[in-house]
Amino acid sequence: GGDAAWLTMSVQIGFVVGAFLSALFNVADVWPPRRVFALGAILGALVNGLIAWQATGMATAIPLRFLTGFALAAVYPVGMKIMATWMKEDRGLGLGLLVGALTIGSASPHVIRAFGGINDWRLVLYAASALAFMGGLIVWQFGELGPFRTAPAPFRWRYIGEALADRGVRLANFGYLGHMWELYAMWTWVPLFLLESYRAAGPTSWFGQNPERSAAFFAFAVIGIGGLGSLLAGLVADRWGRTRTTIVSMVVSGCCAASIGFFFGQNPLLVTLIALIWGFAIVADSAQFSTAVSELSVREYMGTALTMQT
Repeated sequence: GGDAAWLTMSVQIGFVVGAFLSALFNVADVWPPRRVFALGAILGALVNGLIAWQATGMATAIPLRFLTGFALAAVYPVGMKIMATWMKEDRGLGLGLLVGALTIGSASPHVIRAFGGINDWRLVLYAASALAFMGGLIVWQFGELGPFRTAPAPFRWRYIGEALADRGVRLANFGYLGHMWELYAMWTWVPLFLLESYRAAGPTSWFGQNPERSAAFFAFAVIGIGGLGSLLAGLVADRWGRTRTTIVSMVVSGCCAASIGFFFGQNPLLVTLIALIWGFAIVADSAQFSTAVSELSVREYMGTALTMQT
């Protein structure tokens, strides 16, 4: 319903606000990236856990979800900058690996739900928060910049406009916008689609005997397989070209998006197979848009350009 939609949108709005402010103030380029990443992950983990501990209704849950998204804006784009300083010729593979890790992390709450969290949403939030907290501590301790780093840049609020004036960066951002429009709609929608499709197929299939658990497990598989897609696409893009790799990925993903609805309630194996192909392809292009921005932007403000893109 409307409340569930706001629980999702509040995270995304928080992320957009956080990313915009971070880009405006060049946070990823002025401040030590690993500290920014770690603090964002730890803050997000604490706020997310607070939802399970203290939230008593939408009036408290939605602001906390907003803060979770706000904190995440310090994690993803900053992580890409850190990874980019370790890679040059094979940067597509490096960022593909990072986005793959993000994808599996995004899928993990579904597998937690499948194995113990069907009737306990607080368990899912606590487990996800604990993992995020540990990730923040790891980056705080070990998240050093690589050999392709630059010196901390001076604050330059006009860089956002300068980056958008670059045609290559601008086109990569537009492509990324279209990709994200599909990606987060799919990640939000596919667990419910699988659940209702398995139910409609009836209890005669293995999927229909426990549709809640089946849908949670295969939602994890459908989203998580994107990690493999991101990694392999990075490997291919470094050799075959980013433009061709992203085009093929988006064509396959678009075909799955246009066709999967026609198979609703039919053979669960077929529905799940299409969803898995979609999950593989939908993330494959993501890191390559970011790699393009990292290569086309001014090196000293690469973190700002990546934050603006996300």
